[in-house]
Amino acid sequence: MSGNGRNGNLEAGAYQPPQRRLFAVRGAAQAEANEAGAILVATREVMEGLIERNGLAPEDMVSCLFTTTDDLDAEFPAVAARDLGLTMVPLMCCREIPVPGSMPRVIRVMLHFYGPEGHEPAHVYVGEAQKLRVDLEAAQ
Repeated sequence: MSGNGRNGNLEAGAYQPPQRRLFAVRGAAQAEANEAGAILVATREVMEGLIERNGLAPEDMVSCLFTTTDDLDAEFPAVAARDLGLTMVPLMCCREIPVPGSMPRVIRVMLHFYGPEGHEPAHVYVGEAQKLRVDLEAAQ
């Protein structure tokens, strides 16, 4: 049985939908201070970079995990993501392990999304947070 409908070749097993796979990208930014506005600005900057560099729409996103260092508690980073329109994406905020000597006031993010099979994930580290992953030159 064959046909030529709007989906092309309809023979059993002939149609191949676009291949997509699950990706995770990382990013980080340093807030200027432990103030709600500073946390939102830093989070917005890293999220906008991840979204733009990976060509993402909210419907592509599976979930997003934020961590903050112990010295940030004036606002949830997830508020910035909601302000960017990610109202249907599950978001979670957690505490980073307080390693002595680590960079202060850091917001980290791990964003899970579906993308085309051949997508090259783009990580985003902004400002002083670039020092966290100097091995990821493309993330700068």
